[in-house]
Amino acid sequence: MYAIPLGDDGAELRSLEPWHAQEFLAHLDRGREFIGQHIPFGAKAVDVDSARELLQSYADKRAADTGSLHGLWLDGKLVGGVLFLHFDAERGTCEVGCWLEPAGSGRGLVTRAMRVLIDWAVDERGIHRVEWQASSANEPSINVARRLGMRQDGVLRQSYPYRGVRQDLEVWSVLAPEWREARARTER
Repeated sequence: MYAIPLGDDGAELRSLEPWHAQEFLAHLDRGREFIGQHIPFGAKAVDVDSARELLQSYADKRAADTGSLHGLWLDGKLVGGVLFLHFDAERGTCEVGCWLEPAGSGRGLVTRAMRVLIDWAVDERGIHRVEWQASSANEPSINVARRLGMRQDGVLRQSYPYRGVRQDLEVWSVLAPEWREARARTER
């Protein structure tokens, strides 16, 4: 297990495991409408068993080295998370994402946690390209990509239907050399 402090405001990045199912479900229930504005994350987790199943699917991805899920705790309470939706060390690519309940929003938690994930992916695993995808309507998510120094690669117009409306999907990325250069500038 790990708990990585994300600052001095009581925020931590921790592993999110199947045994967290009850806490995870309570978290989703608190933020279900907020989380579901732009993404269907957790929509099928409606009871402890289905929450455990979702968490187990990411534990299986971590075991296969193809993805992973990490929780964001604020003062000991689960308020969101970050994840590797896809992780391909052989090709040197991954896709990251996030979700939050209202109690975690507006605090920079995702940006801080994502820096930890991207540092690890680039420095420890040799990932060359980190990708971020978000609906064009999801301004908070797009703003995180910008704060992380990602560049917009393009927009897939009306790429997928969500809640009865076809969504434009923005694709953002940062390459390992860009990430290292930006980090070096901020460490000076």
